[in-house]
Amino acid sequence: MKRNALIVWGGWDGHQPDQVAEIFRGILEEENFNVEVSNNLESYSDSEKLKSLDLIVPHWTMGEIPKKYVLNVSEAVMSGVGLAGCHGGMCDSFRNNVDWQFMTGGNWVAHPGNDGVEYMVNIKHSSSPLLEGFTDFKVVSEQYYLHFDPAVEVLATTRFPIVDGPHAFNKVVDMPVVWTKRWGYGRIFYSSLGHSANVVNMPEVSQIMQRGFLYAAEGKKLAQNLPPLDYGTTGNGNRRSYSGMGDSQ
Repeated sequence: MKRNALIVWGGWDGHQPDQVAEIFRGILEEENFNVEVSNNLESYSDSEKLKSLDLIVPHWTMGEIPKKYVLNVSEAVMSGVGLAGCHGGMCDSFRNNVDWQFMTGGNWVAHPGNDGVEYMVNIKHSSSPLLEGFTDFKVVSEQYYLHFDPAVEVLATTRFPIVDGPHAFNKVVDMPVVWTKRWGYGRIFYSSLGHSANVVNMPEVSQIMQRGFLYAAEGKKLAQNLPPLDYGTTGNGNRRSYSGMGDSQ
């Protein structure tokens, strides 16, 4: 039976979100998904529809989003729907919404040297087999410096600094490039690679995204026989367990 995915693209045009969305559509259709592609954030307005999906793929850089839409996505993912995306389309979205950052696992803060930096992506041996068979590879693109959740499982890294700047006065750091995270029953997948369509089309990058989509979507099946989670977003005495979200905006 086919699984169902929703791709929502938009925001800053520099990331070529329409072109990247079509690449993602192709990857998912090859994996036998029914794919809906939208360039409107209202696609996040129907909470029950979102919960019926197997996978949500956001690709919306910066911009603003109604708080309710973020909570709808959050509740869908908590129920088992996968969330998977890349670059600024997932972890530089809606900079004023910390709930989105909490859910996705991190947020972009800089790319020293801007576009055109040559750097290595180092595959990290971990408990996850998701990138099994991959070897380290070189990219010429933006090298993302991220503030990230220490709870994420890091699957690939890149070393800073390469380009000089105020950050270079600190010690050398290995910054996550690919990670996974849990959000309730849902699986989160993120790759910082993907500044433009030509980067997403690199064999290594597109294969990483393919595996990430499948990993995230698989969580829906695994959650089917589990009891529903009942987390509230505010401490309003409604007998739901308070998630810590919703008070910061």
